Amino acid sequence: MKKNKIIFIFLLSVISQFAKAQVDSSFNRYNLKFKEYIQLVSEHNLGYNAEKLNIDISIAAIDVAKIFPDPSFSFGWTDNSESNVRAGYDIASELGFTLELGGKRKTRIDLARSESELTKALVLDYFRNLQAEASMVYIEALKQNYLFKVKYDSYITMKQLSKADSVRYKLGSIMEIDAAQSNVETGILLNDLLQSEAEWKNSLHQISFMTGELKSDSVYFPTGSLFISDRSFEFKNLITTAQNNRADLLVALNDKDVSEKALRLARKERIADVDLSIGVENSYLVPNGSQSAQAISAGISIPLKFSNLHKGELKIAQLQVQQTDELYNQAELQIQNEIKQALQNYNASCKQVDNFDKGLLENALSVKKGKVYSYERGETSLLEVLNAQRTYNEIQTAYYEALFNRATALIELEKAAGIWDIDF
Repeated sequence: MKKNKIIFIFLLSVISQFAKAQVDSSFNRYNLKFKEYIQLVSEHNLGYNAEKLNIDISIAAIDVAKIFPDPSFSFGWTDNSESNVRAGYDIASELGFTLELGGKRKTRIDLARSESELTKALVLDYFRNLQAEASMVYIEALKQNYLFKVKYDSYITMKQLSKADSVRYKLGSIMEIDAAQSNVETGILLNDLLQSEAEWKNSLHQISFMTGELKSDSVYFPTGSLFISDRSFEFKNLITTAQNNRADLLVALNDKDVSEKALRLARKERIADVDLSIGVENSYLVPNGSQSAQAISAGISIPLKFSNLHKGELKIAQLQVQQTDELYNQAELQIQNEIKQALQNYNASCKQVDNFDKGLLENALSVKKGKVYSYERGETSLLEVLNAQRTYNEIQTAYYEALFNRATALIELEKAAGIWDIDF
C-alpha cells in the first residue's frame, strides 16, 4: 500500500514537471526601446497612415475650389420648307458662360484652405490620442512581463518545495496528505502561470499591431521599465501649456474659422450670377447652297432670386458659427477639467508607489522566506507557508499594478497638458 502511495506522489511530480515544459518563453524577440517604438508607431501605424491621407485629400479639395464654371457650346440646324418645297436651311452656334459675381470663387478657396487646416489639426489630434494609446500598450506589456515573472518565481518556489516534500514523505518525515497538498498547489500555480503567459504574449502581439507589423515567428519585446522617478507639476503651468499646444483646441479654433467662412460663402451664394452668351446664325438657300443672311447675337441672363426670400441656409450657417463658439469654450473648459483630474490621479498614484517602497515588499518577502525555512525544519505547517506565499504574490502584483497606474496617470497627464517628454 505504501508503495502505491509513493508511485502516486511520483506521478504527480512527473505531471507537474511536464506541464512546466509547456511554458514557452523562447520565441524570437526584437528588443524595442520606448522612443524607438513611438517612432515606429508614427511611421507605420496603419490607422494613422490612413488618417494622414485626409491631408492630401483636403489639399486636392483646394484645387477643386479654384475651378471656374465650365463654358457651354450649343449647335443647331434648321430646315426651312414652304408647301413641301425645301427653301433652305439655317445653322446656328452659340457660346455661353457663367460670370460669378460677389467673389464666390475666392470665398470657396478660402473655405477649402480653412478646411485643409482643420484636417491637419484633426490629424495632429489623432496622433496625440494614438501616441497615448500606444504608450498604454507598451507599459501594459511591461506590466504583464513583471506579473509573469511573479507567477513563474512562485511556481518554481512551490515546485522545489513539492520535490522536497516528496523526499520527506519517502523518508517518513511528513504525512502523505502534506506531500499531495504540495503537488496540488504546484498544479494550481502552474495554471495561473500558463494564463499569465498567454496574457503576456498577447500584450506583445499588441505592440506589433500598433507598429503596423504582425510577424508570425517573432515579436517586439519592450525593454523599458515602469520604475520611473516621480515628477512635480504645477497646475497653472500645465493649463498654459495645454492652451498653447493641445491639438484638439486647435481643432476647435479651426472649426470656428471654417464655420465663419462657410457663413461668408452662404451670403455670397445669395448674389445672383450672370449668364453671358454670344452666337452666330447663318442662312443658306437651296439648291445652290449660297449664303443668304448672317446674324450675330449676344445675350445676358440674370436669374430672379426669389429663393433669397427664404433664409434657411443662411440661418443654418449663422447657427453653426454660434455652435462652434460654444464648442471652443467647451474645449477650453474640458482641458482644465482633464488636467485637474489627471494631476490628482498622478499625485495619488505616486503616493501609492511610495507606500510600497517603504519596505512593504521586503517585509512580505522576509515573512515568506521565514515560513519556508521553518516548514523545511518541520516547525510550521504547509498552510502557513501557502498563506505567506499568497500574501507575497498579492503584494508583488499590487506593487506592479501601482507602478502601472502611475505610468498610466503620467501618460494621461501629459496627454491632457499637450506635452510629451515621457520615456520608460
